[in-house]
Amino acid sequence: MSAKPAVASPAPKTAVVKPAEREGEEPRGSRSGPARDELKLCGLTAVRARFARDPGSILRLFFDYPTGKQIGVMCKVLAQGKKVYRCVEPAELEKIAGSIHHGGIVAVCAPAALKAATSDELAKWARRGEAVLVLDRIGNAHNLGAIARTAAFFGVPRIVIPDDAASAKPTDAAHRVAEGGFEHLEVWQTKNLAAFAKDLGAAGYEVVGAATRGGRADATHAQNRKPVALLLGNEEHGLAPDVTAACTRLVTIPGTGKVESLNVSVAAAVLMWELLARRD
Repeated sequence: MSAKPAVASPAPKTAVVKPAEREGEEPRGSRSGPARDELKLCGLTAVRARFARDPGSILRLFFDYPTGKQIGVMCKVLAQGKKVYRCVEPAELEKIAGSIHHGGIVAVCAPAALKAATSDELAKWARRGEAVLVLDRIGNAHNLGAIARTAAFFGVPRIVIPDDAASAKPTDAAHRVAEGGFEHLEVWQTKNLAAFAKDLGAAGYEVVGAATRGGRADATHAQNRKPVALLLGNEEHGLAPDVTAACTRLVTIPGTGKVESLNVSVAAAVLMWELLARRD
């Protein structure tokens, strides 16, 4: 489908829409399946957050006509970098995003590589008194995205996930739900989560595991001033037994018992507030 004419912006000279390819060609990245070496960020909030943090990582930008009126500065920067930016019809934008939930704009970006979280790194975090959120095989990308959004809201600087096929990664879907949250925190990986949890304790962290039952409901305001590492488990199975054994204490959110547990992203929000955000 051919491109619309150039989108006018509040500063017309700063946002001339550049054709993506030759007339009649489908824009790169327009298939619904994500390329392995690309990440698609949807929605103006997420795209603006990425642009503010790392504009050079945006490879191509596609948007509908109304959104084009709000992104003159982005288009100017992409033009200077000889990057593709293009106004397209809503149906084409849906193809590019691979979702109907594109929010009027899609930035095709170079994904960040996940770094290995080593003992030396976590010792540095502990010395700075920084909280850590550790996710044990959270399998749903939407849950990961929601947790990342909450972590960014509360100022948690990093998430650690296992290098495991069962663990959700910061994919297009996770970024879409996070609403720009991933731009404000680091995501690290570890090959052995139980060993990593033990290393957290050795580095000086209070390693707090979330448990559906059996944890202390009154332990959210401990007297010690150690930095906190909060561990949350898989949606169905919770924390793995060896990870649980590595925790220094377990906490359980008290409820009425009418349902067994909260969604993991909701539990994460409650515990981040109690354990991390409310600490003096």
